[in-house]
Amino acid sequence: MAGSSGGNSGGKKKARIEIIPLIDVVFFLLATFVLFTLSLNKSNGVAGINLPQSETGAARDPSGTVTISVTEAGTIAWNKDFISLAEFIERLKAYKLSDPSGRILINGDEGAMFNSALYVFDEARKSGFEKIFIETKVRATGK
Repeated sequence: MAGSSGGNSGGKKKARIEIIPLIDVVFFLLATFVLFTLSLNKSNGVAGINLPQSETGAARDPSGTVTISVTEAGTIAWNKDFISLAEFIERLKAYKLSDPSGRILINGDEGAMFNSALYVFDEARKSGFEKIFIETKVRATGK
């Protein structure tokens, strides 16, 4: 038995599972999923507004639109900034001067008083805006 050193000859290695590349792939997929879901919600209104449901709602193009939010408490926000009624009128006039064909999107809470939304609508019309929309969420069919 010359040349036989005994033990493990033939150079076979034991198979190993490398987990580090798997962790990299999982984190990449998680980051991609999070960024994708964050990009789905493009509302310019304040957070926490519970939009009313509508069967005839349609997707909107947020470019060139100012979102005016009316909360359940009756406060008004211009895009994401809470403002007073006097500041609301000033911003409407300034927006009309800067973009005469601009669009207004009223983003009202489901529990907001109708008078508050009507006030926003009337003031936008008085300022000369003709493209005024009300944002809703589409009601699921069968409800």
